[in-house]
Amino acid sequence: MRLTKVYEIRSKDKIIALLNSIPSGTLGTIDANGFPQLVPMNFVYAYDAVYMHSFSIGEKIENIKRDNRVGFEAHRYVEFLPSYFFDPRDASQADTLYMSVIIKGYAELVYDMEERARALNALMRKYQREGFYEELKPSMDTVRDVNLAIIKVKPVVMTGKYKLGQQWPIEYRRYIAKRILERGTPTAVNTVTLMGFDPITLNYKHEPLDDL
Repeated sequence: MRLTKVYEIRSKDKIIALLNSIPSGTLGTIDANGFPQLVPMNFVYAYDAVYMHSFSIGEKIENIKRDNRVGFEAHRYVEFLPSYFFDPRDASQADTLYMSVIIKGYAELVYDMEERARALNALMRKYQREGFYEELKPSMDTVRDVNLAIIKVKPVVMTGKYKLGQQWPIEYRRYIAKRILERGTPTAVNTVTLMGFDPITLNYKHEPLDDL
């Protein structure tokens, strides 16, 4: 097995779960001169597509109208691993734990009011999980607002990658988890949990990604 295969997320359900756990992503469109334009966006993956909202006037909107081929990425930085975890002198041994998703597909602007309402409600469910709002309906002014663009990206290719120590034997992974906790970064406990260990006992609980 090639080493890169070890880092693939092979389950579509886990890719979608990862996407919806990440607060923002980056939409890539093609500008009038053929250069990529990258814009950070709030988003949700729902109904087999990525949905975003935006002001209806702007460069990315014009780019989509002219050429609807797009890229989209979302990633979750997990933890920097300093070089001395692996070698006392060799700086090239430094590494990073991460999870990421890359999409290539086609974008369209959504004008159907039923679909616009569904997309906006999906965004609200992602970002305001505690509720306390009225569900949006197709007849509402907010949904029908001509200044509001709903961007939909239908994936043609969607790939996920992760590096959470799965390439190492469990005992070595436990050793790295211990070093992460000893280093004491604000993300250390969450990182060790993502690696599959109990952060208190360092007992092995599950494979990385199993709790997504």
